[in-house]
Amino acid sequence: MKPVIFTANLNVGYDKKVVVEQVNICANRGELICLLGPNGSGKSTILRTLTGLQPPVTGRVEINGMDIATIKKAELAKKMAIVLTEQVSLGLLTVFEIASMGRYPHTNFLGKLSKEDESIVDEALDLVDAGTLKNRYYFELSDGEKQKVMIARALVQEPELIVLDEPTSHLDVRHKVEVISILRKLCLEKGITVVLSLHDIDIAIKGCQKILLIEKGKVKAQGTPEEIIKTGTIQNLYSIEGANYNELLGCLEFCSPVLPEVFITGGNGTGTGVYRAVSRAGFGMCCGVLHSNDIDLHVAKALNCDVIEEDSFSRISEKHYADAAAKMAKMHYVIDTGFPVGKTNEHNLDLIIDALKMGKTVFSLTAQSELKGRFGDWSEKIKCCKNPAEILKIIPPQTGSGC
Repeated sequence: MKPVIFTANLNVGYDKKVVVEQVNICANRGELICLLGPNGSGKSTILRTLTGLQPPVTGRVEINGMDIATIKKAELAKKMAIVLTEQVSLGLLTVFEIASMGRYPHTNFLGKLSKEDESIVDEALDLVDAGTLKNRYYFELSDGEKQKVMIARALVQEPELIVLDEPTSHLDVRHKVEVISILRKLCLEKGITVVLSLHDIDIAIKGCQKILLIEKGKVKAQGTPEEIIKTGTIQNLYSIEGANYNELLGCLEFCSPVLPEVFITGGNGTGTGVYRAVSRAGFGMCCGVLHSNDIDLHVAKALNCDVIEEDSFSRISEKHYADAAAKMAKMHYVIDTGFPVGKTNEHNLDLIIDALKMGKTVFSLTAQSELKGRFGDWSEKIKCCKNPAEILKIIPPQTGSGC
């Protein structure tokens, strides 16, 4: 079976000036492929070349094995639909009227819709969850609703391929999810091939089957998200400073440049929200002892915390316990996140008691009713709080000191 869209040694640009070189795409039926890269990297130029809106500098684009330059526009409109980012003024047209424009490649020279055409338009609107909007004016819709209508218009062309330029741009989270879910549904249920550009990293990684990373005029990598999104990939692609992108979790964490002042014992996900809250307040942190397979460890590292790490499923060693105690001794405050306790991490309870023996101010998110059972008589010296916000109301910001 021939690929739906195929490029070979494709160089794209304007007036013989190459913007992105060596774009090699092979998209099969039902695949969802994303171009991912920073603004100005050439994603839109690639898409315009793939759709025949501008000629390639060199190389070729094939649709079902045919050079796109040899396909008549009317015939190409039956094979490919395009949704670009440009906002078009559509006046007082209804949703149904706009969506029905996609049927014109299939109508006669008068452009009159048949009953079958109208049925196809209704089906497309229902498929993108816009059926209830059909009689509303386009200008009345939200950005998310407008994007659904544009996808429906593309869908009524009954294409094999839909090309979209940043379809989630300017949308809120709900509508971003809806748009990508619709496109995935078209791929899986209708066998339509979708090629799109995105600048939403998390959506691209979690919603698309293949990704092409575009940077500085080149395709840096391409393949499945699992193949190409490795440590440092996104960080380098976007030249991110002041934050770290965690490839495992698919999230960006703003890191604090200040030295640690707060020691936090966490684990089993109880520390993640605490780390973020303390970091937002301007504190540097030292965290431990955390196991390698704990989500808290990965978030703490992304936040640039000083982390004492233990092997997965292993009891906290005396060495790591001693390292943690030594670093904790240099901190101003200690926070217990209320982590679940087992054989592998019970030494972290000892760290809390050690902090009290050192005269440290210790806060705990453990329920008041459980403190006595965890720390015995030492529990009376612990400040019990319901959430990180309560802790941060008590401790004043102190930067530029610590270990």
